[in-house]
Amino acid sequence: MAFLDRSQIVETTARTPAARGKELFAGILLVALIATAGIRNVVPAEALAPAIVTLLFGVAALTAGFALLCRRDRFRIMWFDLAGSLTFIGVVLSVLIEPDQLVELFALSDQPE
Repeated sequence: MAFLDRSQIVETTARTPAARGKELFAGILLVALIATAGIRNVVPAEALAPAIVTLLFGVAALTAGFALLCRRDRFRIMWFDLAGSLTFIGVVLSVLIEPDQLVELFALSDQPE
């Protein structure tokens, strides 16, 4: 029985630690959701979508900056993937924003409409 012959088994090399990309991405989105709940009380309801998109683009830029500082190739690619995913989500959400909503994000709130 050939499958019982264990002389052909080669010892495997030690594996490098696995990158926790999915958990990190879920954590970043959870932090963005918590920040959105906090921003909701600060900005008007019409300006909430532009604020969220701006937050996502800012977090994506910070993630890409961290990826540039990372020295290991495997983790660097993971950080760039996370930054790209956050940018993609920001672009998709920005399609839902009307130009008037973006103006309200930067307009003075004391002025009558």
